[in-house]
Amino acid sequence: MKEFEGKVALITGGSSGIGRATALAFAQKGAKIVIASRRKKESEETVAMIEEISSEAIFVKTDITQATEVENLVNQTINSYNRLDYAFNNAGIEGIFGPSIEQTESNWNHIIDTNLKGVWLSMKYQIPQMLKNGRGAIVNNGSMLGLIGAANASIYCASKHGVIGLTKAVALEQATAGIRINTVCPGVIQTDMVDRAFGKDDDSEAKAQIVAAHPIGRIGKPEEVANAVVWLCSDAASFITGHSLTIDGGYTVQ
Repeated sequence: MKEFEGKVALITGGSSGIGRATALAFAQKGAKIVIASRRKKESEETVAMIEEISSEAIFVKTDITQATEVENLVNQTINSYNRLDYAFNNAGIEGIFGPSIEQTESNWNHIIDTNLKGVWLSMKYQIPQMLKNGRGAIVNNGSMLGLIGAANASIYCASKHGVIGLTKAVALEQATAGIRINTVCPGVIQTDMVDRAFGKDDDSEAKAQIVAAHPIGRIGKPEEVANAVVWLCSDAASFITGHSLTIDGGYTVQ
């Protein structure tokens, strides 16, 4: 029997990158998967990839900044699979980078609503269903920029620092209820977001600089974050809650 057979995992932002890799990692261990995203085509591709490894999955189109859509997402999960055991609240955006004094209120709202409010809403509706099982595990996707500052990324940093604080507080609320809640804090991972920030050319000066900034000598792979998320949800991490697990190739210890 696979470790997560008979269990259900919900992944927001599961259409690509870290979210897709995590969905596949859960599926490989036997879990049934719910993919939430605004991108239909890419999410259906993730579902097809899961089905290819003989697991089950559904896609629920969701804007995590809207309470009614998040509530619907969780309801669809229960209607389809009758339970919710694990959640990876991964959906997020980088927004527009630039000096804080040049930022707009609309950019602030867009980033904070997605990266922070979206995580709060997700947990708000996920936790009551997990309480019915008497246990569960949630991992929220933070960032190494939730641990340090970065010039021209003030709003993004604020959102990710917020995710870490929110995770710690809610983890305390649910500590005796059998629900563990943790955060992963990735460094630069090879995703579409990184391509937008540094370009797709691996030989570019910008990409070379960001690679050199990681002591391990490279940027990360989505699967490396996925493996950490799955581990945090497993019984192997049964005494861990409220923790922020840094996965950054040594970037923040410099």
